[in-house]
Amino acid sequence: MKKSFWMAGVAMAGLVALGAQPAAAETLEEVLAIAYATNPTLLARRAQLRATDEEVPQALSKWRPTVTFTDEYGRGKYESNSYTGSSAQGREQGRTSDDKTLTVTQYLYRGGKTVAGTRQAEANVLAGRADLQSKEQTILLNAATAFLDVVRDESVLKLNINNEQVLRRQLEAAQERFRVGEITRTDVSQAEARLSGAVAERAAAEGAVQNSRAKFITLIGRSPESPQAPKAPAAVPASFDEIKATALAKNPLVIYSDWTAQSAKEGIDLARGDLLPSVTLNGELSRKLSTSSQGSELETAEATVKLSVPLYEGGQYYSALRESKHTYGRRKIEADQARRDALESATKGWEDLQSTRARISSIEAQIRASELALAGVEEEAKVGSRTVLDVLDAEQELFLARVNLVKAQRDQMVSAFTLKSALGEMTATGLALNVETYDPRKNFDDVRYQWIGSGINEKYED
Repeated sequence: MKKSFWMAGVAMAGLVALGAQPAAAETLEEVLAIAYATNPTLLARRAQLRATDEEVPQALSKWRPTVTFTDEYGRGKYESNSYTGSSAQGREQGRTSDDKTLTVTQYLYRGGKTVAGTRQAEANVLAGRADLQSKEQTILLNAATAFLDVVRDESVLKLNINNEQVLRRQLEAAQERFRVGEITRTDVSQAEARLSGAVAERAAAEGAVQNSRAKFITLIGRSPESPQAPKAPAAVPASFDEIKATALAKNPLVIYSDWTAQSAKEGIDLARGDLLPSVTLNGELSRKLSTSSQGSELETAEATVKLSVPLYEGGQYYSALRESKHTYGRRKIEADQARRDALESATKGWEDLQSTRARISSIEAQIRASELALAGVEEEAKVGSRTVLDVLDAEQELFLARVNLVKAQRDQMVSAFTLKSALGEMTATGLALNVETYDPRKNFDDVRYQWIGSGINEKYED
């Protein structure tokens, strides 16, 4: 019995803090940095935002003139007949034409659509940035959860292996005591049954490890390498009022819904512009050259102002305007719901974190009591006042408490990360990861006022 208790003590000391790790253990920060830099879903969402950036220079192009050059060239042959009395005389003539025209068109007024279109494009970009942040948080939270699941399941497996070894030694000791007549066959059978259960639990724990490692590979792209749990959960605000205020101000889904609503609002002005007049300034230079029997050349230069007033378009534009108003109303409702969702997520994260902290304290107290209980039961068993079953039950209670502590420590860390996600802080910047962060403003600044050119940054070409 002393030997089995010593083995259990060694297991607790090594595993209660989520397992002893080798010197070259992999940290959570390293895994999150890999996920941030290489996750395909996150890389694709960055590319999507760069495409959205192009809506702004496209909108700004409406402020600029358009220049068009045309060159129309043609050759022809003509026949003419003349009649004098009863005789006819035919004549064949060749002709070449070459018309060149340079046209410059500048919108002076488009019913407010140019201003609204620019503002809508900028709102779409800002909504896209919030959407990218939301996706970044999802990827990093999933990666952290997968990492901690591996740590938990490997630690639980170690506890199960140790428990199996303890029960195997317990069975050997019971068989020896049975041979000398200290205990009955029933006591041996109880030890055998408990060992069989431990073997089954160890097999289940091995399966859980493989499943968690498979999920890790899916998210990170490779197998975990001796993952080491963080020493403490991620830091979060200590005040629930601060939690709620931060969630409403910084949750990316709230920011996304606000900018989406703003984009829809600008869409109303865009639709209204189709019902308003437009004014266009046109300038044209042309040179028309015609050669036949007698050549001719005509050069013109003119500037015109064109006023277009829509009178009736079959009701299409009025319907589009009503549609845009309904869309804006829907987006505002969605923004209100996003705030409710953010508060719910923050509240749930806060409560989960508080409950796991309390659970860990209770389990730690349970482990201390179970250790003392096991020591007492073993001593009492030596003098015959306790049975083998009593010892087995005490060992099982201590084993389950240690397993529950490992699971609770994992839950506490995941709860902290989930809360940070609700606060908009589950990002490479918010976690202070040692990785080059992606700045979405750089590409936007590069293309915003780009008047000409189809090339993109070579690091994005593939």
